[in-house]
Amino acid sequence: MAHHALASQESYNPNHLLDILLGKMQLKNDAALSRLLEVAPPVISKIRHHRLPVGASLLIRMHEVTGMSIRDLRDLMGDRRTKYRLSDAQGRPKPEDRPGADKATAGSAAHH
Repeated sequence: MAHHALASQESYNPNHLLDILLGKMQLKNDAALSRLLEVAPPVISKIRHHRLPVGASLLIRMHEVTGMSIRDLRDLMGDRRTKYRLSDAQGRPKPEDRPGADKATAGSAAHH
């Protein structure tokens, strides 16, 4: 299986985070954790085996159920990144929203 980029960081250990959550929330196993976080059990398994990263939505859910800060949660799994890369497409206006888009052709098409 292919590992995600974060898994290549030596300090990255999502198992530590999951184990801390199990203890903090007084849960018996990963199945109970998956129910608490409202994710399918295989998601927790894939995270434990480094086949799936802990994504933003899951981090937010962990924050909601534990009250722990996102920074603390990320520290627990060894994610020491301070900056994130966004996709080139994120933040760009859609072609029809860009300044200079030809609105005359759009308007004339509506009249026909």
